[in-house]
Amino acid sequence: MNVEVQLLQELIEGQRKKMLASAQRIVPHVTLDDLLQPNDFPELELHPHFRYEEGILDGLQVAYTALLAHQQDRKVDS
Repeated sequence: MNVEVQLLQELIEGQRKKMLASAQRIVPHVTLDDLLQPNDFPELELHPHFRYEEGILDGLQVAYTALLAHQQDRKVDS
């Protein structure tokens, strides 16, 4: 695994923890699995700070996927 992929994985894991902490301030009993369907919790669904943290996680995951696709394309072209 190269350093870019590892860095993005670490950033994603850190953001998941940050998002969970944000969610638990709003809904104390929420779990990481619950955050896969935040619409089950109206308090989260409508909370701007939680949605902001969720958006950051989504962006990091998109960057991770794009990096992996780019690396795969470079392997195919080689």
